[in-house]
Amino acid sequence: MSDSPSADPAVRRVLMLTHTGREEAREVALEFCKALTSNGIVVRLLAGEADDLGLTADEHPGHPGHLEITDLHRDPSAGCELALVIGGDGTILRAAEITHASQTPVLGVNLGHVGFLAEAEHDDVESTIAAIVDRRYSSEDRMTLDVVVYVDGEVVTRTYAVNEASVEKASRERMLEVVAEVDGRPLSRWGCDGVVCATPTGSTAYNFSAGGPIVWPGVEALLMVPISAHALFARPMVVAPTSVLAVEVLARTGVSGVLWCDGRRAVELPPGARVEVRRGERPMRLVRLHEAPFTDRLVAKFGLPVEGWRGAAERRRKGDDRA
Repeated sequence: MSDSPSADPAVRRVLMLTHTGREEAREVALEFCKALTSNGIVVRLLAGEADDLGLTADEHPGHPGHLEITDLHRDPSAGCELALVIGGDGTILRAAEITHASQTPVLGVNLGHVGFLAEAEHDDVESTIAAIVDRRYSSEDRMTLDVVVYVDGEVVTRTYAVNEASVEKASRERMLEVVAEVDGRPLSRWGCDGVVCATPTGSTAYNFSAGGPIVWPGVEALLMVPISAHALFARPMVVAPTSVLAVEVLARTGVSGVLWCDGRRAVELPPGARVEVRRGERPMRLVRLHEAPFTDRLVAKFGLPVEGWRGAAERRRKGDDRA
């Protein structure tokens, strides 16, 4: 096992994170590992994933000496130029946790279903390898959320989210009673299943399922969406990126809730708990291999019908001024 995850800074390193529970992901990971190490790039693996892939630092299907094994007790992404993620959005969100401190750019290869956070698909392996080897990629910052939980006025949890922080009821039998707040002012009281506070990146995730708007990633904003609220005013809201959102679980009802961040980290919310959500200090960095418009990504990921579209350029070419 490598003793120093951040060894020689002159050496190119890539952290590879894989959904090893899927055979296809294991096969793709081994292909990446062999190709990258053969091109002189050190591939760093978590010890458990290396075992799942049947790889050791001494024996692997690539260039000897170009494989490092590490663990989560250190910073696995330190000194790496990017984190290569092979899996779906869940695996990419796990990578976001691992790279949160170092802000190492994340490159997702989608082997899941929708894979909105992924940049490449499983059949793009060869071109993705070439892009990494030739450094033909860029990165873009995505807004995150900083989340603080208060109980009896004391901070009990500080965490973050890439997609969303959701306050939800803890049991199916009881509705959650909350008061929503924006910028220190009360907005409304809701009896509901929960409240989603999301980023533009997360607008296509839980926010979308809850009936919230899709927001282009270049828009700087925070979203608040009540879930199944019994109230006259319970509309999705888009607020300034400088705003602070808060959700208080009403103490008088005696009903507890739970905070979920990206569906991965849970915090119990007793009656009276308060959750504050604001723009994160550290963005998530996503690797981009090409400059495709977000509209095209929406069409491709959701399979949206666009048959019959000619576009303004085509209409001008034909001299057609009609809409």
